[in-house]
Amino acid sequence: MGDAKRKRGRKPKNHNPAETLESPSSTPALDDVFSVSNVELIPSPTTTTTTTTTTTSTSSPAAAATTARPRGRPKKLPKIPENPEPLPLQQPPAILSPSRRVPNGNAIAVGGGGGGGGGGDLGGHSVGTRVVPAMDAVVKVFCVHTEPNFSLPWQRKRQYSSSSSGFVIGGRRVLTNAHSVEHYTQVKVKKRGSDTKYLATVLAIGTECDIAMLTVNDDEFWEGVSPVEFGELPALQDAVTVVGYPIGGDTISVTSGVVSRIEILSYVHGSTELLGLQIDAAINSGNSGGPAFNDKGNCVGIAFQSLKHEDVENIGYVIPTPVIQHFIQDYEKNKAYTGFPILGVEWQKMENPDLRAAMGMKPDQKGVRIRRVDPTAPESGVLKSSDIILSFDGVDIANDGTVPFRHGERIGFSYLVSQKYTGDSSAIKVLRDSEILNFNIKLASHRRLIPAHNKGRPPSYYILAGFVFTTVSVPYLRSEYGKDYEYEAPVKLLDKLLHSMPQSPDEQLVVVSQVLVADINIGYEDIVNTQVLAFNGKPVKNLKSLAEMVENCDDEFLKFDLEYEQIVVLRTKTAKAATRDILATHCIPSAISDDLKA
Repeated sequence: MGDAKRKRGRKPKNHNPAETLESPSSTPALDDVFSVSNVELIPSPTTTTTTTTTTTSTSSPAAAATTARPRGRPKKLPKIPENPEPLPLQQPPAILSPSRRVPNGNAIAVGGGGGGGGGGDLGGHSVGTRVVPAMDAVVKVFCVHTEPNFSLPWQRKRQYSSSSSGFVIGGRRVLTNAHSVEHYTQVKVKKRGSDTKYLATVLAIGTECDIAMLTVNDDEFWEGVSPVEFGELPALQDAVTVVGYPIGGDTISVTSGVVSRIEILSYVHGSTELLGLQIDAAINSGNSGGPAFNDKGNCVGIAFQSLKHEDVENIGYVIPTPVIQHFIQDYEKNKAYTGFPILGVEWQKMENPDLRAAMGMKPDQKGVRIRRVDPTAPESGVLKSSDIILSFDGVDIANDGTVPFRHGERIGFSYLVSQKYTGDSSAIKVLRDSEILNFNIKLASHRRLIPAHNKGRPPSYYILAGFVFTTVSVPYLRSEYGKDYEYEAPVKLLDKLLHSMPQSPDEQLVVVSQVLVADINIGYEDIVNTQVLAFNGKPVKNLKSLAEMVENCDDEFLKFDLEYEQIVVLRTKTAKAATRDILATHCIPSAISDDLKA
């Protein structure tokens, strides 16, 4: 009974519910993600204020009889100074007020009030200034897409619609993501607070950097809209605000965070590696193309992708201003997008001391070893395998392939290459047989044997006797084997995707995609995605050369040498006659794509 008695005095503290949650290392099941047990209710500000300001009654005994006195020791009242001063490290929250705009229309400044205006609790002391971007320059982009069908290259897929974000820049132009307008049929934009959608024209699409440039011909769209100003590359822990139109609503959305990482990132859409920012602000579907602002109200990047994994949360990526400015200046200089150049070599780190000694490097020399040189790149005329690249444009390269970036930071030396434009020249210092050589190399864009994208063009194809010949690309592999094509595609195709280099600028990987069943191709029905090596003893360089050789062939038989030592033999006259019947049966408009006809 004594143990059951309640002791007088303060009530015991409630058990902290957060202590019962699972550790961060444990991953909840997918079905439990949105369960009630995973939702933590945030106490309302009103409840918190009432609790902290509760005081004991100082009224008469009569009043005390009607008001119950709380048990326990009374709380002490904080002493309020006559002239309160703001805390030195606290700042009032910025009020996002798009209706307030400075004369230039770009941003407004909010902070502590002055002594002559309204007095208030701040007593005329300015506690900090934060510039809030005017969000009227952020627009919503509507696009209708019609993607090619890479498995049936004479057709297109069913059209679909999407929405994303964009923002206005100088010169009556709008920037958004390239994947937002990929395979576009129609693009429209809508301003904030407007009910009108304006038709937009696509000026340029930079697939590698995932940026697209639009314009609107209607003058009404540009009324009252001021362009966004670009800022410098932010530093780590700098605050960023991402503005856009993500999923979950129709109105504009604002999320904030800080810059958590700056490095060379993999751009998923373009399959390239360029400078990028990692932030902890939420980036969801629909945020693509929206600007990221700093505290000064300047744009420091474009939201374009995020990391979705069960072990991570709130990891988003932003295209920084150096990449954006490169895209804009490239378009202004060439009236078209020419791409980002690369150094056409594969290299190896030189961190092992025995490896450096064997290559003839001195203790004070650093660099990377060239493994292979792209035969189609301009560098193939001067650089060789086992050359040691010591510096690029006068910047020394470390043994791990990095160069100084900013104070206390290093970054991959490919960043120096990406700052150049296609056709620019660069000075490269190499070590060859213990001798230092200097070369002046003209840079060019990279070309792969299996391209990562078709730059909006429909796929090429050629049909003969039911055999569908086409070229291999990453969109083709994705169409055939799904998004996990890196695991599902044949090993030989994946090996060529990852390691093969074209031996000539026009080389393509030609395959038999499928065989449309007919009497003439009995026994060949199981041939699928098999490379064509030669035709009548002549090697096949690309699809156009194969089509020309077949159309101009007068031999009795058509012989195709395929991979895995397979051969296909058809009679010339019978094959060409059967092609017309097969096209009619499958409602195929032509046996050859338009680009090959030219």
